[in-house]
Amino acid sequence: MGYIHCCGGLRKTRSYALVPRKTFRMCELDVLKKCPVCGHFVVQLTRVNENDEISTVRKVNAKAEKFFQSLKKFILYEKVPQKIPLFGHGKFYLNYNEYGIKKRCYSNLSTLKIGLYENKDFNNLQSF
Repeated sequence: MGYIHCCGGLRKTRSYALVPRKTFRMCELDVLKKCPVCGHFVVQLTRVNENDEISTVRKVNAKAEKFFQSLKKFILYEKVPQKIPLFGHGKFYLNYNEYGIKKRCYSNLSTLKIGLYENKDFNNLQSF
């Protein structure tokens, strides 16, 4: 999955690997079907040549559709990102706060001060 910069932000796109032509080592095509801000159809072709120089071609709307249709026959495969399995975390939830009192509000976890003890007799004033 690639990204195209459109309307002040990076937008996720579908990426395709193309057959490299002439002196290019790698060709990649990024397609943004519809920008969530402006609604444009954007196609960007990125190529790397033998001297590691990068060239890009970017088309928008009707020209992009025509450009994409002309490059469809050169598509080798779609680049799909790997799914990373999420494991290693449990479902245990501690229902007591730091003072041993049962929690009542689950949305107020930011106010917890784990590791603190309630000391009414504690005086933090130091005499010099």
